[in-house]
Amino acid sequence: METTRFILFIALGLVLTMIWQAWQQDYPATPASPVVKQATTQQADSVSTNIDFPDLPAETVTSPVDLPKAGLKQNASGQLITVKTDVLELQINTIGGTIEQAALLDYPLEKYQTDNPILLLKNNDEEFYVIQTGLLADGKITNHKTVFESERTRYELGDQNELAVTLSWNSGDGLVVNKQFVFYRGQYAVDVKHAVINQTESDWSGRAYSQINRTDPVDKGSRLLYTYTGAVISSPDKRYEKIDFDDIEDEKLSIDIVNGWAAMLQHYFFTALVPGSKEDNYHYYTLNPDKQSYVIGAVSPNKTIVSGNSDEYYQRLYIGPKLQKTLNEIADGLELTVDYGIFWFIAKPLYWVLDFIHQYTNNWGFAIILVTLFLKLLFYRLSAAGYRSMANMRRVQPRLLSIRERYKDDRARLNKAMMDIYKEEKINPLGGCFPILIQIPVFISLYWVLLETVELRQAEFMLWIHDLSAPDPYFVLPLLMGVTMFVQQKLNPAPMDPVQEKVMSILPIVFTVFFAFFPSGLVLYWVVNNILSIAQQWFITKNIEKTTAK
Repeated sequence: METTRFILFIALGLVLTMIWQAWQQDYPATPASPVVKQATTQQADSVSTNIDFPDLPAETVTSPVDLPKAGLKQNASGQLITVKTDVLELQINTIGGTIEQAALLDYPLEKYQTDNPILLLKNNDEEFYVIQTGLLADGKITNHKTVFESERTRYELGDQNELAVTLSWNSGDGLVVNKQFVFYRGQYAVDVKHAVINQTESDWSGRAYSQINRTDPVDKGSRLLYTYTGAVISSPDKRYEKIDFDDIEDEKLSIDIVNGWAAMLQHYFFTALVPGSKEDNYHYYTLNPDKQSYVIGAVSPNKTIVSGNSDEYYQRLYIGPKLQKTLNEIADGLELTVDYGIFWFIAKPLYWVLDFIHQYTNNWGFAIILVTLFLKLLFYRLSAAGYRSMANMRRVQPRLLSIRERYKDDRARLNKAMMDIYKEEKINPLGGCFPILIQIPVFISLYWVLLETVELRQAEFMLWIHDLSAPDPYFVLPLLMGVTMFVQQKLNPAPMDPVQEKVMSILPIVFTVFFAFFPSGLVLYWVVNNILSIAQQWFITKNIEKTTAK
C-alpha cells in the first residue's frame, strides 16, 4: 500500500536522521565558504577590521592570541579568589583576573548530588574552559597574564543583592587599573568593568577585550541525541550564526558588529560575551592557538584617556543555563542560544504552552502528557481523515490481495486493476500521507523543545522516572513505545509487498532499542501520542467496518 510505504519511509527517515546527527557530531562537514567576513561600515571611527593580534608590537607584554597551553593547569602560581553567590561559585585567578572555574549551584552533575554542581568553566588536566579579559594598548596594559592584587581571597553575596569584587594593578608611574566583577542575586550575568586612572604625564590610549577560550569538550553527550557544541556570533543582520570548531580551525573570523554578542554553547548551558553598549562597534574574532584550543572574543572601540583623567570600559558576561525567559533581557537575540532548529517558529509557541501548563501541574511529565493531548486535539480532524483512508484501504485489502495473485506476472494490469478498485470505492491511496506530512514539523519541533529545555534536566515525573532528561532506568517506557507501535501496525493495512511487511514488522524492535537511550521525557511523549493515535484509529476503523457491514 502507498500509505504504508510512505509511513515506512518516514520511520526510516527518522532513524537515518538520528544516525546522521551522530555522524555530523563526529565528522562535521567542511564549510563551503570561508568564515572570514567583511566588517560592517557602521561607525567609521571604530576599531579597524585589520586587527591581527600576532602582529602587535613586541614591546606589548601580551595579547589575546598569547594564550596558555590547553590541557595544562593555567597560572598555577596565581592566587585563586573564590566568589560565591546564590547561584554561582567561581574562582578568579589574580593572574589576569581570569575566571577559570564556575560552578552552577542549582544544577548538580548527578541528581540528588547537591554538593557536586556542574562545572561550566574549568581549568584542569582534562579540560580547559575559561573567560579571559584585559586591555590592549601600545604602552602599558593589563591583560590575562598581568598580576593583580586583591584585598581578600573569598567573597560571598550573603544577604546582599549585589556583590563587587575588585582587582587592582599599579604601573608604578601613575597608571592604575581597577578590574571589577559585579555579581547579582539570582543572576548568571556578571558585569566586568576596567577603570583606568591615568596620572602619568602623557595620554593613554587602549581597548578592552574579552574572550572565551576552551578545548574540545571531553564529554560530548549522547551520540544519538546530538546538540550543538561550539561558538556562535550574533549581529543585527543575522542574530544566530554557528561557528563550529572546524570553522575556527580552518578560517579566522574578523568582523565589526554593532549591537552583537558572541557565545560558546553546549547542551543546556553556555557562556556569552555581551558588549557594554548597543551603539558601539565591537570587533569580533576567533583564534585557534597552537591548534590546542578554540577562542572567540570581542574588542571594544579605542578610548584615549588624557593625562590626569580616568575612564571605564564596561562589558557583560553570561555563565549559566539556557533560561530563555530571561536571556532576551541581557542581549537582543540571546534567547536563540536555545536552539530549536529550522522549525523554531513552531517550537517557541510549543514551549510557551508547555511552560504555561507546568505552572499549574508543577510536574513536567504531566505537562508533556497534556501538551501531547492538546496536539492530538488540534490535529484531530486531520488525523481522522488519514485514519479513515487507512481503514478503507484495510477494508478492500482482501480484494487487492486477490488481484495481486491473479496478475502477479503482469505489473501493468495489476496497477490498472488496483486503480479501478480505488476509483470504485472512492479511496485515495495517498489519503493517509498528507495528514502525517502536515504534522511532522510540529512533532519535530516538540522533539527539540523537549531536548533543549534545561528545565526538564533532572525533572521528576512519577514512580520510577526521577529524571525526564535521562533514559528510563528500567526500559519500561521504551518497551511500551514498542508495543504501541506494534499495535498501530496491526490497525493499518498490511503491506502487499512481502519485503515491506518484514521490514515493518522489525521497526518496533528497532525503535525500542533506539528509544532505550532517549531521554524519558521524549519517550513519554511518543508513548502518549501512540496511545491516543491507537484510540482514535480504532474508533474510526470500527465505525467504518460497522457502517459497511449494514
